[in-house]
Amino acid sequence: MRFADYAKIYIKAGDGGPGSVHFRREKFVPKGGPDGGDGGKGGDIILRGNAQMGTLLDLRYKKFIKATKGEGGAGSQKTGKDAEPIILDVPLGSVAYEEETRKILGEITEDNQKLVIAKGGKGGLGNAHFKSATNQTPRYAQPGEEGEEKVVEIELKLIADVGLVGFPNAGKSTLLSALSAAKPKIADYPFTTLEPNLGVVTMPDYRSFVMADIPGIIEEAHEGKGLGIRFLRHIERNIVLLFVISADSEIEYEYKALCNELEAYRKDLLQKPRIVAISKMDLKEGYKLDEEIDLGVPYITISSATGHNLDKLKEMIWEELEKQKNE
Repeated sequence: MRFADYAKIYIKAGDGGPGSVHFRREKFVPKGGPDGGDGGKGGDIILRGNAQMGTLLDLRYKKFIKATKGEGGAGSQKTGKDAEPIILDVPLGSVAYEEETRKILGEITEDNQKLVIAKGGKGGLGNAHFKSATNQTPRYAQPGEEGEEKVVEIELKLIADVGLVGFPNAGKSTLLSALSAAKPKIADYPFTTLEPNLGVVTMPDYRSFVMADIPGIIEEAHEGKGLGIRFLRHIERNIVLLFVISADSEIEYEYKALCNELEAYRKDLLQKPRIVAISKMDLKEGYKLDEEIDLGVPYITISSATGHNLDKLKEMIWEELEKQKNE
């Protein structure tokens, strides 16, 4: 299935049903008073979290969504039936915005969590409500209120404990594959990863955490270059950022360049704790770097191909996650 992390839909909640204009006309009450009932509520439009979903692809094909109108009121003060809501399932991590104002309507982070993104109109009052001492036979009732109508943008921001950050070909997908059961596409050319991949990393004592492989970032990605800008939003939810930099590159330069791209996209991203994994150490004799490096954050040398230091890396990540969760 293709991955989609953005959808724009036009939605119209149901209008409320009209109130009824009706008078009692029973056999022995030929001139009874007003007894018109209220109209029913229009249908809401609701987002519902579905932990089994991983993409917004379904919503990409639903451009216009309209809920039904509430039923009109009737005599004997019978209230019309409320219209059924329209429920749209979305993956966890979905955030809904009102397009015109960019106001956040809410976000879905739990399975079966519901979020009303357009409210149905209230039903109108029947004429029974308008009887008074000076008007014993009101011949009017309220129409139902109109349901909300708007254009809504929905963005998916993957929920993962750890986000892999790096340039194309740094070895992020290979690392995710080595640490988890995820099977991302891996090849020796840039932009192999065209969509985010999630993997669950398991450890002894039933410990585990979720890791996300984000498509490679290039310099000036924040200006729209390359593919990484499309997926930088997924980093926003990560607790820890794991920078993956190839041992055969200019390590300090690449680390600074990656930091600059994240900061240019959103300054607060660099407030997240960072760990640097120097990958592809199997290409270096004795698994040693050519020179000392100073990154200002913890780093570890690894090899996904041979498993060098992968267990140590998992423990480093786990300790940082626990530290953040306990703060």
